[in-house]
Amino acid sequence: MKRVLVTGATGALGRNAVQALLGKGVRVRASGRDAELGAELAAGGAEFVALDLALATPDQLAALVAGVDAVWHCAALTAPWGRPADFHAVNVEASARLLDAAGQAGVGRFIHISAPAVYFDYRHRREVEEGFRPARYANAYAASKAAAELRVQDAARLYPTMVSVILRPGVMFGPHGQLPIAGLERTLDLRGGRLTLARGGRVTLDLTYVDNVVHAMWLATLKGALASGSVFNITNHAPLPLRDFLRMLFVDALQRPLSIARRPYWLMAALARAMGLCARFGGKPPALTAFGVGALGFDTTLDNMKAKYLLGYVPPVALDEGVRRTAAWMREH
Repeated sequence: MKRVLVTGATGALGRNAVQALLGKGVRVRASGRDAELGAELAAGGAEFVALDLALATPDQLAALVAGVDAVWHCAALTAPWGRPADFHAVNVEASARLLDAAGQAGVGRFIHISAPAVYFDYRHRREVEEGFRPARYANAYAASKAAAELRVQDAARLYPTMVSVILRPGVMFGPHGQLPIAGLERTLDLRGGRLTLARGGRVTLDLTYVDNVVHAMWLATLKGALASGSVFNITNHAPLPLRDFLRMLFVDALQRPLSIARRPYWLMAALARAMGLCARFGGKPPALTAFGVGALGFDTTLDNMKAKYLLGYVPPVALDEGVRRTAAWMREH
């Protein structure tokens, strides 16, 4: 593998991906919208291209993918609230145009980062397999990620020489701030260590340290005889209650105060719905969203067998070590 294009390179996952590839001696072309962070990536050895994929012309996309062996598509509009048209433009249409450009350029691998939001339906879901689909997607973001996956699988038919792979990481954490953990950290800062969670954070989630996601991307890039359009859940293989993870990170590792107040899910969901109605008229995103409350209010764990046996994926960084590394980065920054 000589050169990899990383989109969304100024975002959290993308920055970690660029650093990992450079550490392997791979040449990296990195694209993103933040020119200041892009300058940092360039100083570290990447070729940075400042580009908004949603606005890119066919010629710009052709230049972006020219001469690369693989595309790691990390760019996305990720938020619990927003206009459906914006999610569709960034997550679906921009991805489709990039897929076409890569397929026409003869790129060998296209690794697309999706999300377990495509599973979420305001119910407890445990050991969810990749083929599961809810009767209705929870919000515009989840619907757009599902639609983008269909475009990736269409590309598997249209461009048979390009192997396209979809990865769905569990809740990510690690350096450079991963949502929703970064959002919880900001809330703790604002409220002096106090946090209010539905069910007191006693829900079980599958978390994934960011370097493990990057490792899965590397495996998906190099693995031979991999069916194009394959989908894999990627986690730390260590589901645990959200409150336990928060105590590991903020209390044990960072030695910061943490007090978690328990509120009934129905109460927080009703408050989020009311805020959402007000936001439709006020124009500002609500402090609470139904999706945000729900995502941290229901058990969600993912089946890992497919990634284990077909990709050979085993998380190289254990959960406690990932927490230690994350805390070290947070102290430094």
